This record gives sequence, structure tokens and C-alpha cells, in this order.
Amino acid sequence: MGRSGQLTTHVLDISGGKPAAGMKVQLWKRDADRNSSMLKDDRLNADGRLDVPLLSGDGMVPGVYEIVFEAGDYFREVRGIEPLLFDQIPIRFTVEDVQSHYHVPLLVAPGGYSTYRGS
Repeated sequence: MGRSGQLTTHVLDISGGKPAAGMKVQLWKRDADRNSSMLKDDRLNADGRLDVPLLSGDGMVPGVYEIVFEAGDYFREVRGIEPLLFDQIPIRFTVEDVQSHYHVPLLVAPGGYSTYRGS
């Protein structure tokens, strides 16, 4: 039987009151020795989401993952804002149940951010 879980994200630029369209997002997986390997490198669409999940199906395996949000590039290139406090925002989390939907949203502004497990 195939796996039905997935990993998704959504980024809202709360300083501009809109999705963070064009922000670069990377997904990394850490191994037992704490080494990381990149699994995905993509940009958010106009809705601040990716067109496909970061993980799904057989790619959804237990482990420690990290999403790196390239907030600095987004604010410099898309919004023309400088200087910035947070250049990259790494969010590390654990996937245990491969049948579950893990949603890791980010609320971001030039001077801060917040995240939570969404639905």
C-alpha cells in the first residue's frame, strides 16, 4: 500500500499583507550522523505555495527535515527592502507518521517570523 502523507508549506509576507511569491525554499534531510542532503530547491508561486508538495507518496519517510526559507533574497529582490535581520530562516522538524499531512507555514516580515504546524 502506498503512502498518503505529504509535506507542504505556505509563506505569508505579513509586512506586505500578501503571499511571499517568488521566495526560494529548500528542503533538506538530516541523516543519523547529522549530515544534510538537499531534496528540493524551488520557488513559491503567486499564492505563496509550491505547485507540488515538498514530500509525498514514497518520498515521505520518517526522519529529521529542515526547510530553509530564503527570506533575505525575497525582501531584497522582490520587495526592495534592506537591511534585513533574517537572511535565511531554517525550520527543523521531525516526520514520524508518513500517513499524516505535515504543513509548515511561515509568517515573515523584515524583522521577524513565526511558524507552527498547520493543517
